[in-house]
Amino acid sequence: MTFVATFYSHFGAIRYKKMCQKAGVQAETMPVPRDLSSSCGTCVRGVGEPVMPDGVAKEEMEQLVEALEQGGYRLIYRAEES
Repeated sequence: MTFVATFYSHFGAIRYKKMCQKAGVQAETMPVPRDLSSSCGTCVRGVGEPVMPDGVAKEEMEQLVEALEQGGYRLIYRAEES
């Protein structure tokens, strides 16, 4: 599975990338695709089973989506709006 996670801050994206790599998931930071909105403009694109947000990462993540082969995205997680 290819997934994309967007964040409220660049720091959140860097932290999540490190979490993914520690879990053995291939991940890289990159600009957010135009089809997805983001507060900071940086996302993490990964291949494998996505690491679900927990703790501080949950507060920093805006959304987590699966990139579909036929184009588009499927929502996996979206932060609750307060």
